Amino acid sequence: MSRKKTERIVFENVEVLDAGAKGVSVAKAPDGKVIFIPNVVPGDVVDVQTFKKRKAYYEGKAVNFHKYSEQRIEPVCEHFGACGGCKWQNMSYTQQLFYKNQEVFNNLKRIGKIELPDFEPILGSKETLFYRNKMEFSFSNARWLTPEEVASGVEMGKENALGFHIPKMWDKILDIQKCHLQQDPSNDIRNEIRRFANENNLSFFNPRDQEGLLRTLMIRTASTGEVMVMIQFFYDNKEERELLMNFLAERFPNITSLQYVVNGKANDTIYDQDVVLYKGRDYILEEMEGLKFSINAKSFYQTNSEQAYELYKVTRDYAGLTGSELVYDLYTGTGTIAQFVSKKAGKVVGVEAVPEAIEDAKLNAERNNITNCEFFVGDMKNVFNDDFIATHGHPDVIITDPPRDGMHKDVVEMLLKVGAKRIVYVSCNSATQARDLALMDHMYKVIKVRPVDMFPQTHHVENVVLLELR
Repeated sequence: MSRKKTERIVFENVEVLDAGAKGVSVAKAPDGKVIFIPNVVPGDVVDVQTFKKRKAYYEGKAVNFHKYSEQRIEPVCEHFGACGGCKWQNMSYTQQLFYKNQEVFNNLKRIGKIELPDFEPILGSKETLFYRNKMEFSFSNARWLTPEEVASGVEMGKENALGFHIPKMWDKILDIQKCHLQQDPSNDIRNEIRRFANENNLSFFNPRDQEGLLRTLMIRTASTGEVMVMIQFFYDNKEERELLMNFLAERFPNITSLQYVVNGKANDTIYDQDVVLYKGRDYILEEMEGLKFSINAKSFYQTNSEQAYELYKVTRDYAGLTGSELVYDLYTGTGTIAQFVSKKAGKVVGVEAVPEAIEDAKLNAERNNITNCEFFVGDMKNVFNDDFIATHGHPDVIITDPPRDGMHKDVVEMLLKVGAKRIVYVSCNSATQARDLALMDHMYKVIKVRPVDMFPQTHHVENVVLLELR
């Protein structure tokens, strides 16, 4: 049975009203339904052609502009519009911060339905471009053609690509010439790898047919100047693998850590794969307030190093430590927050589900000569229980920084049972944070709220909340 085609409707002279979720903007159709539109800015007046119709909304694209918003600026990146990485690059940074702050407020108010204090001013990022310390690129044996290239009528051959996935298209890769998210030598390394691979006929990956040598590229940089490069190969061809790795080692002698993975699985996640060190050491060092943190290929570390420092300072300030408190750091990751607050605490206990992260946390504490931090591994909902409290002591302050899904209901119940005097809740998803705050509202009052922008040019925002016992 053939799939029913979606009716395409054109709405004329539609004013874009607001910035919505996931980086798209919002307008209203004549019938009252919401229209979600990418690559426009609140204040634009456009003609919209729909490509999806649902009961409560449309999805469409702007096909003609009648008026440009005063909030609009010229994107600096040649790939804007095709690449989904910087969806707000056409909006002034002041307005980006406004809409991020508004999203946090709306989520806490509408989802949490809790009493809120006045927000502290959203903390913007000093650097709005070239701020990321980690980028991942994908190889493809058939690069994505932009609408302009297709419309040109020029016949395009099948060309290799090294870049980003087209939004909502798992098998389509946009070839990236210059990315404005990560400092050099990132662009040089990526472009030289593509050039060398093409010149030496190294095959690029085909995700549909599951064939081709070169699969993904990861580049990590640090404020210390250290650089990590990791190539993921789909299969092991020693001659071709060493050809590329030797080229990288010679062309970029400043690479601190050169590694590779051979991954023949259907997906390209590396967390269950063996990472092989080819040259240098298997980690790079990041530094923050005199503390040094080793970052390996699988480590989680905040992707905006400078702004992570600001986020952690807000967290430490909200914790209100005097030097004697027992602090629990839930979802501690590699223990960065735990160690950052440790000099103002009596003792810090960190808990994390990923064993490799806890090993990193212990090594980092040893490197930093920190003796008042202990780290434990396990699923939070199972580890954080009565026996854990009995063994490690009743916390005065709890810091929690869960993943996007928020905290498991069992963890929330345990927080209420423990009843620490203060809880500092750091979140990368204010919607799930609001849900959790609502569950704690009968026992904890929200005292302070401060959004922190870690990701300029995108809709993402972190949020820090201080709760105190009622």
